Amino acid sequence: MNHSSTEPAETIELLRYLSKVETAAIETELLRDYRFGQQQLIEIWGHACAIAITKAFPLTSLGKKQPTVLVVCGPDQNGSIGLVCARHLRIFEYEPTIYYPKRTPHTIQQDFTVQCEKMDIPFLSYLPTEVQLINDAYNLVIDAILGPETDHTDVKEPYAGILVTLKQVKIPIVSVDIPSDIFMNHSPLSSLLCAPQFTGPYLQL
Repeated sequence: MNHSSTEPAETIELLRYLSKVETAAIETELLRDYRFGQQQLIEIWGHACAIAITKAFPLTSLGKKQPTVLVVCGPDQNGSIGLVCARHLRIFEYEPTIYYPKRTPHTIQQDFTVQCEKMDIPFLSYLPTEVQLINDAYNLVIDAILGPETDHTDVKEPYAGILVTLKQVKIPIVSVDIPSDIFMNHSPLSSLLCAPQFTGPYLQL
């Protein structure tokens, strides 16, 4: 099909960021109007994050002999997404290890934890403070620590110390949803809620 030279060139759609309010409204609509369950949504999000990671860091591109990945999970929904992401990465033949320092009593998180354990995904009892041990052991870190529901100005232990340690690693850090503040503009972002202040690379879901 021929196009006149006077026709406008194909336009490029600019990236639009979602606010926390918009994201919360979308989640409410999915839960209330479309009758998705919370566990179902987390499963979808975790799978989407795992897919994005396999595209950005395919097995053939990893520098180490073993396709090792460290998944650091926080206490809230972002941590649950990290657990699901780890399980799917295992299915995709990666070798995830999970650091989940503060497990919650909520049934959903307990279910996701058991599922990972049943798949023989190892859980670290502590995070090495010797950063080189992390660099040597893993190809990348998945930051599923702080979500949009977290007050980033008041991060308490053990997460404050974890963030200080991870800030020093040299391997890539992939952040789920919103990068923990100290990783801002350093790590790729696998995001369902786009962070306006983030200028680093995005992983497309």
